[in-house]
Amino acid sequence: MNLKTSVKVKTQVKTLGDAAADAIEKYFRKTLAHEAEVLKDKDAEELHQMRVGMRRLRSAVTGFAPVLDLPKQAQEHKIGKVGRILGTLRDLDVMLDSLQNQYYPNLPAEEQEVLDQVLLTLLKQRRRALKGVRAVLEHKSYQLLKRSIEDWLEEPQFRAISNLPIAEVLPDLLLPQVSEFFLHPAWLLGTEYLDGKVKVCDDLNAEAVEEKLAAEGTILHDLRKQAKRVRYLMNLFGEFYGETYEVYVEDVKAIQECLGEIQDSEVLGEFLTDFVECDLQKELPILAGLLAENRYAAWGKWQILQRRYLNAEIRQGLRSALIHPVVEDAAKIEAP
Repeated sequence: MNLKTSVKVKTQVKTLGDAAADAIEKYFRKTLAHEAEVLKDKDAEELHQMRVGMRRLRSAVTGFAPVLDLPKQAQEHKIGKVGRILGTLRDLDVMLDSLQNQYYPNLPAEEQEVLDQVLLTLLKQRRRALKGVRAVLEHKSYQLLKRSIEDWLEEPQFRAISNLPIAEVLPDLLLPQVSEFFLHPAWLLGTEYLDGKVKVCDDLNAEAVEEKLAAEGTILHDLRKQAKRVRYLMNLFGEFYGETYEVYVEDVKAIQECLGEIQDSEVLGEFLTDFVECDLQKELPILAGLLAENRYAAWGKWQILQRRYLNAEIRQGLRSALIHPVVEDAAKIEAP
């Protein structure tokens, strides 16, 4: 333990710089813990966990950007590049798992025969993606990225505001991302204005939902990405807030997940349509119907959360939670 760390423990004063270094080290170690198993490719969960670690590391670097002075080789875009390569392989794993375990058992024999060919194609793509992952993880640029972060963790470099108490600046770190989340146009998808208020349309049938998703589904996907950024950022600071804050974190997670279900189903449908080179409803009607059913179910989950967060009181409640960290006065904490 170095002298700087010893002082931190003794005084119990957590600064912005302390929190930044802690978060980067936590998610960097989480990422590295799964690297060897990802290269072996024995368990898809290892890839998932490494990708999550990489995403959260990137989120920490982004969230603490105002205080960090990172080396060139450890910048956010370098981390993002590795994450995208891992994501390509992970997305194929998700598609394979979904087709094999969720849909295949519920299809008639003739559609299963087509799906057999689809699965073979996906497995070929997965082999290529795995080669790409191994090439990146063994490349000197990735090794340099890891070494740069290790060196930074040995002697963290910060900007001038690093000594500010974390509790004083938490709202300034969190509110900009949450505001962007609240102002996203996807919140108004499937709504109407009545008497000056936004009302969620509860009477949309499956066909109407499919039409809306076909026309404007991309903005829901964009909201999903923003929800993910907000969730990861909020996760960084859970220790500084209470139970109300955690409820909001779970809501953001639920939004991300139900929109993810819609997106995953749409991506799978597009892939299958390209594969059969014709209308999916005609070539694989049962599978197309199951995909549409799942999208409609996920849309119902989304509407519950959409209605909740179009409520001004709920939004204000989250803002209020963010500006009131539950942090003990450092002066009242006795040194060990």
